[in-house]
Amino acid sequence: MWAVLPAKDFRNAKKRLSPALTPQERQSLFAVMLEDVLEAAVNAPSLDGVMIVTRDPQAASLARKYNVEVNNEPTNDGQSAAVTRAAYQLNQTRRDGILTLPGDTPNLRSSEIEAIIARHPPAPAMSIVPSHDKLGSNCIALTPPDLIPFHFGHESFQPHLDEAAKRQIEPVVHLDLPGIGLDIDTPADLVRFLKEGGKTRTHQYLRASGIAEIFLSKQHIPGIG
Repeated sequence: MWAVLPAKDFRNAKKRLSPALTPQERQSLFAVMLEDVLEAAVNAPSLDGVMIVTRDPQAASLARKYNVEVNNEPTNDGQSAAVTRAAYQLNQTRRDGILTLPGDTPNLRSSEIEAIIARHPPAPAMSIVPSHDKLGSNCIALTPPDLIPFHFGHESFQPHLDEAAKRQIEPVVHLDLPGIGLDIDTPADLVRFLKEGGKTRTHQYLRASGIAEIFLSKQHIPGIG
């Protein structure tokens, strides 16, 4: 099983946080989140390897730091296209499984990746972790890697379940993996992340930059109702 992390251009990352963070803050935040996810992935012993799909030089540099494979994406066509590209490469090189990870889940733990792999059934099989709001798909494990088409987006959880049903596959649905489940897309997500506490690089950046203090104060933050 190979972990695959799509990483879009850093300058376009986390646009839904733009009401509350500057472009530089968003880019810095995405960089530390991606590194937290990378570290968790490379320390998951049951993974056969880790791949980043990207066209961003900074993401490729992080991949080299952690000695993971880089799939050079010619254009930034979105998460589904990036993961489809990776699944094709894994098939072509006879690697039998894919486990998708988003780059914006800094509370991810290696133990959560291990739990998904441990409960993954024999092929053909699918495991899935929904986002905390049960609308998105934060992680999908497939054997073989091209078992279903991908429909990543804000409300992708049910479409992925539907694809499994079309193939008469009963997916393993993980509802007890909060690290993978919390992706940081909005100011409200960021507040939730900060309130949970932690010692990740992301927590350290948010505290050192002063962002944490602002978000946890009673000041009005755009994007939080």
